[in-house]
Amino acid sequence: MTRSTPRAFLSHTDIRTIVIGVGVAMFLGALDQTIIAAALPAIASDLGGFDAISWVASIYLLTATAVTPLYGKFSDIKGRRTAMTLAVVTFVVGSVACALAPSMGWLIAARALQGLGGGGLISLAQTIVADIVAPKERGRYQIYFASVFLLASLLGPTLGGFFTQHLHWTLIFWINLPLGALAYFMSNNALKRLPRHDRPHELDVLGAVLLVAATVAMMLALHDGGTVYPWTSARILGLFAGSLALWLLFVWRIRTAHEPLIPLSVLNNNVVARGTVAASCGMGAYIGLSIYLPVYFQSARGMSTTESGLGLIPLMVGTVIGATIAGQLMGRIVHYKRVPVIGLFFAALGATSLALWADAMPLWLFATVLAVISIGLGTVLPTTTVAIQNAVEVHELGTATGTMNFFRQLGSAVTVAIFGALLNASGISEAALHTAGSVAAGGFTPIFAATAIGFCIAFVFILWMKERPLRSSARHAAEAVVVD
Repeated sequence: MTRSTPRAFLSHTDIRTIVIGVGVAMFLGALDQTIIAAALPAIASDLGGFDAISWVASIYLLTATAVTPLYGKFSDIKGRRTAMTLAVVTFVVGSVACALAPSMGWLIAARALQGLGGGGLISLAQTIVADIVAPKERGRYQIYFASVFLLASLLGPTLGGFFTQHLHWTLIFWINLPLGALAYFMSNNALKRLPRHDRPHELDVLGAVLLVAATVAMMLALHDGGTVYPWTSARILGLFAGSLALWLLFVWRIRTAHEPLIPLSVLNNNVVARGTVAASCGMGAYIGLSIYLPVYFQSARGMSTTESGLGLIPLMVGTVIGATIAGQLMGRIVHYKRVPVIGLFFAALGATSLALWADAMPLWLFATVLAVISIGLGTVLPTTTVAIQNAVEVHELGTATGTMNFFRQLGSAVTVAIFGALLNASGISEAALHTAGSVAAGGFTPIFAATAIGFCIAFVFILWMKERPLRSSARHAAEAVVVD
């Protein structure tokens, strides 16, 4: 049975302290995905191993994605404070190991350790807010998290370039020590008062191993396919086959285990399933577009590296605007689902216009279309997160949130790989992609068309998702507060 010990409600000061504390923790994970890009050449120059440099960035994403659902389940069993402490400590220890790395192999291993901590920071932050804020009011708190991602996207490359050029690249890792300490001390005491809904849980170790192994095999295939090895090579096909077999075993496990890692009650939930697909497809299309737009700007439009970076600003800023609109309206209107439906409609329309007329658009119009796309996508993020959390029992909040984040990250990785395959299939040479103004008109049409398709799929699933009334009270949580 659930054990609930009545205590006083969390004060506004407690809630604000928790939100700021977990926001700093989330910033840790988000910043580390962007700050390293500018430092990669210097790292390779110091440590050697240019052929392995891509693994410094991708290994973090791989391990972080694989452990995301594990943190959700672990926090449902042991409590949010314990899980957040584990994530922050693991991340900081990994950062120190990265800064002290004497070789490329050591650095890659340390980045993998960093990812094991970073995978919990974002998911746990969203779950913690769900514990203390009523669903009807929760959307506006997602705005802060969207702002964290925007700040990390803009500040990360700038800090990475400054540290590398004027100081030393190891500072991109050392900076995580004060940030990690700040996140820990700001949130730890307040997190003691988080609501607990204890049940006799057990962690499905076999299910966790199968999930991590299936994810790693798939992401290795997506990372190396079409670049290091041909898609039809024995290595890539073997990885895909192995991943499929492991996924099938994972499905068997969740259907037969007494308490599976991801319960069937969560997977069979209409809102969780369809909301997760919508978020995964929408976010995947957005991430894929953001990765390949700088290449388009430079190779097709003849823009410099700095100019292409500035060209991304409308795409980055718009998501915060969209999230702000959706977050404010969720608590004020009954049919909150209409906001992301309208947003995705215009996002798909904007991506379609790029597929048809991108090369003919003046830059001001192109930037306007990017802003429309990102605002539309931004409305999806807080809506799906809050709707999913609102649709599950309180003791499944961590599991549901972790599952959503896991599939959203996995969907982004799959989409980026698909976009890369489409670009390779278009006949554009690698040399042309690195030469200003060398790609003919229409060369990136498959990328823009695939973006539109991703938004259309997200539109269908968000339209299909049930719209359950948002709970207007957090009393069920506040009355169950116990100390870890």
